Amino acid sequence: MSSLSITGGRVIDPKSGRDEIADILIENGKVVDKLSKAAEPEVIDAQGLLVVPGLIDLHVHLREPGREDTETIESGARAAARGGFTTIVCMPNTTPVIDSRAVLDYVLEKAALAPIDIKVVGAVTAGLAGERLADLADMAAAGAVGFSDDGRPVSDSAMMRAALEYSLALERPIISHAEDLALSGDGVMNEGETATRLGLAGIPAQAEAVMVARDILLAQMTGARGHITHLSTAAATELIRAAKAKGLPVTADCTPHHLALTDEALSDYDTNFKMNPPLRSEADRQAVVEGVWDGTFDAIASDHAPHARHEKEVEFESAPFGTIGLQTTLPVVLTELVDDDQRLIQVFATLTSGAAAVLGLDRGSIALGAAADVTVIDTKAKVKVDEAFFVSRSTNSAFLGRELRGAATHVIKDGKLIVREGELV
Repeated sequence: MSSLSITGGRVIDPKSGRDEIADILIENGKVVDKLSKAAEPEVIDAQGLLVVPGLIDLHVHLREPGREDTETIESGARAAARGGFTTIVCMPNTTPVIDSRAVLDYVLEKAALAPIDIKVVGAVTAGLAGERLADLADMAAAGAVGFSDDGRPVSDSAMMRAALEYSLALERPIISHAEDLALSGDGVMNEGETATRLGLAGIPAQAEAVMVARDILLAQMTGARGHITHLSTAAATELIRAAKAKGLPVTADCTPHHLALTDEALSDYDTNFKMNPPLRSEADRQAVVEGVWDGTFDAIASDHAPHARHEKEVEFESAPFGTIGLQTTLPVVLTELVDDDQRLIQVFATLTSGAAAVLGLDRGSIALGAAADVTVIDTKAKVKVDEAFFVSRSTNSAFLGRELRGAATHVIKDGKLIVREGELV
């Protein structure tokens, strides 16, 4: 009979609004009010630490199948656990694309061996080509939790409408990469003064906002739930805020790097800062931060995008977009956003219950009887981000060389301790 006692920590459960010093008792994979007489629990002293629901990341690229040199399901799961996550959601732009039951089954079979929950998103269109819908019903039946052509938008509005209409019956959201490719063109960073100074082609903020507006209108038209991911601009944030005010079925997430960094970080042509959507202006960054505080964003998601060293160590224009984030999301958010103790509940809502609600996951709470997914956090721990820090197979981080604050000391998944004293069990 497995049991754990987490004592003396500050328990924050955003779903219930709970914020108090308390003990958490775990037995047979559940949160309980008391342990059985026969229990001999392992005791975790959490005095001075936070105790929160296991963190949830809605947007991760695990690269398997096809690019196991940059990440595997196993290595990604280990990185996630070290980062405090007990549930992650992987995107379908693998090789081959997760656009059929056969590929989905392969990923799910591998995911079942991981120490954390790995949910899988299927592609909206076959091969991400945008020409015909993938078999959404078959993938939903096999366990897909949503559908996305992430990495590319579904540019054809009629195709997007059809996908949303199918999603109604399947009760799975369409996750939109909001980008008007005609406006993005050959851009490699945010359009603005920094791009002009560096002589690099820009991607205007409107490329995101135009597609967000379209997706909101299509969600209103179909009544289907649409989730728009990794938003980066003030204009898109305001569009989501207005849609929610009207009661439209739209949710959205943003990333730690768009909350913490701006396009000025690219001044040295460091390709680790090259991502899509690109790092934006300071005004955009501030607007996205405000969107977290006022609830416009339901979740903060890492958009963990591993790349091999040789892929990034090329001319800026030729390098792939993307930065890793599973191990840095928590410390970046704590370092850059939390300057007010009262904001902890809102921050952790975006990493737990808010993220769970987007996909209807039965996670994100530590209420009595809930599955025992728990993360214990030292908010004062110093984190030096260097290559040795990463468990991931790739090290293309936008935060390399930084010292951040905050780390998961213990992570419990379904009552099983998978990280103890900051180390994988």
